[in-house]
Amino acid sequence: MPQSPKSVRRKELRARRRTIAAERSVEADAAALARGVVELLDRLGLGSGAVVLSYESVPGEPPTAALNDALVARGARVLVPDTLADLDLDWHDLVDPAAVRLGLDTPARADLVLAPGLTVDADGTRMGQGGGCYDKALPRRRAGVPVVVLLHPGELDDVPLPREEHDVPVDAVLTADGLTVLRDEVLDR
Repeated sequence: MPQSPKSVRRKELRARRRTIAAERSVEADAAALARGVVELLDRLGLGSGAVVLSYESVPGEPPTAALNDALVARGARVLVPDTLADLDLDWHDLVDPAAVRLGLDTPARADLVLAPGLTVDADGTRMGQGGGCYDKALPRRRAGVPVVVLLHPGELDDVPLPREEHDVPVDAVLTADGLTVLRDEVLDR
């Protein structure tokens, strides 16, 4: 059975990610992303008490532990996802040792969304791992809440990606090299 064009593209992107990640310094990237997210909070005027949806990265992804720590140190409430059996996302507070789930509607509380992805194109089309988790969660945020995808340098695509009806365009990409704004109307407050 032939693979869909998106499946083929994901396979290529995963191979590219493995190559890029092997050449990166996790420690240097972690520090740069933490600095970048603090600058982003300042740019957006988000202070103590802001709610940020983030995630806990897995090996090979841009590292989020230092970034999440920086958010907590700034007084942000950092909420991270729990993937459910139907590939929807519930959320819990990163610093809650009991990881009490907060519900599917948690994105409506967010002031900023930091999302994973394999790539994003110049139009803000994000390609993730293919489970559709964020496709379900992102529409639940309030209008005007920015979505910033964390990528490695070199993963922002200059080739347009296929966008389907359920795909939510993202506003920016943050890498260890800095922020790339794709949609000014949300990030230029």
